[in-house]
Amino acid sequence: MLKIIVSGCNGHMGQNVVEICSAMDGVEIPCGFNRTPLAKNGFPVYSDPGEYAGEADVLIDFSNPANLSPLLSFCVARKVPGVLCTTGYSPDQLAEIEAAAAHVALFQSGNMSLGINLMMRLAKKAAAVLGGSFDAEILERHHNRKLDAPSGTALMLADAVAEGLPHESEYVFERHSVRQKRRREEIGISSMRGGTIVGEHEVMFAGRDEVFTLKHSALSREVFAQGAVAAARWLAGVQKPGLYDMDDLLGEL
Repeated sequence: MLKIIVSGCNGHMGQNVVEICSAMDGVEIPCGFNRTPLAKNGFPVYSDPGEYAGEADVLIDFSNPANLSPLLSFCVARKVPGVLCTTGYSPDQLAEIEAAAAHVALFQSGNMSLGINLMMRLAKKAAAVLGGSFDAEILERHHNRKLDAPSGTALMLADAVAEGLPHESEYVFERHSVRQKRRREEIGISSMRGGTIVGEHEVMFAGRDEVFTLKHSALSREVFAQGAVAAARWLAGVQKPGLYDMDDLLGEL
């Protein structure tokens, strides 16, 4: 029986993880961590990770960057691998994660969707094949409540494309203020906001008389929870401390 602790268990994403794990054979949630320790899923919930003394094989965190230090302390002290799905870490916190990864296996990704991470791999490959003669543009669409633009995932896709291109790239976020032809080194990134769109991302490679497009649509936030659980099941079998990401998981798949 694989024992998965869910940190941020009472939040929206945490509840998605709980629902997925509860429907799986061979998976058990021994406890949850949450700032408000309300037990509403049949397992105990702790506000302080140090209060839990039971067994665990892996931890999934969908909470808040402010919770990072106690979670890392728990993982290191108990040798429990951790899947860090929270975003918005500061540079100091990223350094803290790297330091902890010297002692326990940790998994971190800015987007937990398996499809998005496969798309990044394909975008990098496409850029390497087409980038010398094709223009790369990225379009992302999200709901009307999203505050930031472009999305972090769009920037991750841009980074993947830039890695595959044979020249230095420049990210361009708007064109209305500059009246000039598109330059070869540009990667255009455009954002749209409206309705209840969970998340859509397109990477377009436009060449002479042909266009090649990669597209991913998230129809619910459950796709991120599914990816987190897949990462947790994989990480639980990793014996060596280190900082892992979706590339490592996809490489195994």
